Amino acid sequence: MITTAYLSYIIIFFVLGLLFSAIKILREYERGVIFLLGRFWKVKGPGLIIVIPVIQQIVKVDLRTVVMDVPSQDVISRDNVSVKVNAVIYFRVVDPEKSIIQVENFLAATSQLAQTTLRSVLGQHELDDMLAEREQLNADIQTILDKQTDAWGIKVANVEIKHVDLDERMVRAIAKQAEAERERRAKVIHAEGEMQAAHKLVEAAKTLEQQRQALQLRYLQTLTEIAGEKSSTIVFPLPLDFIEPLIKKN
Repeated sequence: MITTAYLSYIIIFFVLGLLFSAIKILREYERGVIFLLGRFWKVKGPGLIIVIPVIQQIVKVDLRTVVMDVPSQDVISRDNVSVKVNAVIYFRVVDPEKSIIQVENFLAATSQLAQTTLRSVLGQHELDDMLAEREQLNADIQTILDKQTDAWGIKVANVEIKHVDLDERMVRAIAKQAEAERERRAKVIHAEGEMQAAHKLVEAAKTLEQQRQALQLRYLQTLTEIAGEKSSTIVFPLPLDFIEPLIKKN
């Protein structure tokens, strides 16, 4: 009788153990990929699910967006400039079945693919494009990654290039280029100012030539300005038109 009672308890505990091990609770952002005797059966979740021990196996998949840093990559631009570039990608699983069956480790695979794609895309552009057109480069990389990871059940939502690091020699070269550009612009602005001033002087000369009285008024204005200054010497220019009649009389 005692042996039978112990055997009953063992059987009860064994059944309860199997029952508890069969019960799985998946959160709202989790899904369970169920395999039946090694073959894919279905995707379950979220909530309470039953997985028959030994016969069925479950692999949990997180559906939340993953933020992954892409390590710094050595990139040679199209104009042969060596830079170090890193980025961050945002992606999530949209098909749990593909993410488990089609690729061994979708996180590692996505990371490696992001690194190679980053080097490939940026290597096709010049340094100025990397610094000035990041939005377009981000969109190009995101499109390529999203297309290639679609077979793995992955959706790449966004890609952001974080830093483009240059060596000190290149930084000095860019600084010299910027300084030369500023000097060029300053010279162009100065030349344009001189040209505009010359045009104004030509217009003023034509106006004075057409209206003699305007020239006399200008002389009088100049005398008034000189009289207001503290100077003992006044040099007053006279036009030849005023002097010629006096010369002819003599």
